[in-house]
Amino acid sequence: MQFGLLGVGFQQFGNKEKLKSSPLQHLFEVYVQINKAAEEENTKKLAKDFFRKLEEHDEQTLSLWKQFRSFSIEEYIRIYKRLGVHFDEYSGESFYQEKSQEVLKMLEEKGLLQKTMKGTGIVDLSEKKDLSSFSTVMRSDGTSLYITRDLAAAIDRMNKHNCDTMMYVTDKSQSNHFQHLFQILKLMGYDWAERCQHVSFGLVQGMKTRRGEVIFLEDVLDEARSRMLQNMASAKTTKEIENPVETAEKIGLAALIIQDFQGLLSSDYQFSWDRALQSRGDTGVFLQYTHARLHSLEQMHGNEQLTDVNVACLQEPEAISVLQHLLRYDEVLYRSSQDLQPKHIVSYLLTLSHLAAVAHKTLLVKGSAPELAQARLCLFQAVRLVLANGMKLLGITPVTQM
Repeated sequence: MQFGLLGVGFQQFGNKEKLKSSPLQHLFEVYVQINKAAEEENTKKLAKDFFRKLEEHDEQTLSLWKQFRSFSIEEYIRIYKRLGVHFDEYSGESFYQEKSQEVLKMLEEKGLLQKTMKGTGIVDLSEKKDLSSFSTVMRSDGTSLYITRDLAAAIDRMNKHNCDTMMYVTDKSQSNHFQHLFQILKLMGYDWAERCQHVSFGLVQGMKTRRGEVIFLEDVLDEARSRMLQNMASAKTTKEIENPVETAEKIGLAALIIQDFQGLLSSDYQFSWDRALQSRGDTGVFLQYTHARLHSLEQMHGNEQLTDVNVACLQEPEAISVLQHLLRYDEVLYRSSQDLQPKHIVSYLLTLSHLAAVAHKTLLVKGSAPELAQARLCLFQAVRLVLANGMKLLGITPVTQM
């Protein structure tokens, strides 16, 4: 229905030039306009017709759809690149439209497809086979549904990639859908359905940018960068940075990522620019600041490779607590890999940074005896390496100046 609406909307309100220059925004504007008329019978009918033509490979309809798709993907690639994210493959629902007809055949052959009075196709998911739980897999006109295309996609991807685990990362409103998906795959006799997993995330609340209620990721990234640039300009220490805009982008992104990953992925949270961009406290800005500070400490002391260091010098409680915390890194990584929650890594790195800040004040390198200075430098270097590694795992690029 959504594809149909967008197609009809573009036929009515679309503009080819705007589609080229800012595809996502323009398609969104069109979508909002057509949705105002979405309840009218005529619009519903046109949208259904558009979608049916898509499924029947009507040339004009298909070529418009292909344009939408390729413009959107170019835009995704560009925006994801700012996040340091690269996808090897973009295969959406349209790719599985034909294969979904094969899935319906398979369901029929296995005796899993049942027809209702209205002519829709359903699969019974109840234990007692009394239809107390079922999933609709076919419209009355024989066209496929989202779940049918997802079944086709799962089977195809498993055949192609032979995955150890197949993870679906979407918002939590779809958890029912994925439960049904995995159940149907199991009923179809695919044992690997056990290795499929839905990683769900919650909603961000209270986020506003200059454009209003609906939030585009690009606007958020731009705003994080410009707010960070302002903060850097008003701080007294930022004069000598070589590339302030690039640095602001990396710090702004760290702030967004840490705020997003601090709680359970599936929890909703209140977004706050002020909280995200604080330079002290549990923020991405604080992690970046700690990393840059430790980096300049190494630079000051000649960046030399530290060999045969006498670690027995490190007797102070501040040093011991940093060492003990460093030892826990592998445990934390293991835990995050088990439950797929980044928050364990986030809280580990924040604690590490707080401990390092205390140690940095009390365990002086400058002016200490050479053996002690070496040991302390070695400790701070270890902290910086673990901090940088952990940040990179979360998709953050550590900065060396700020």
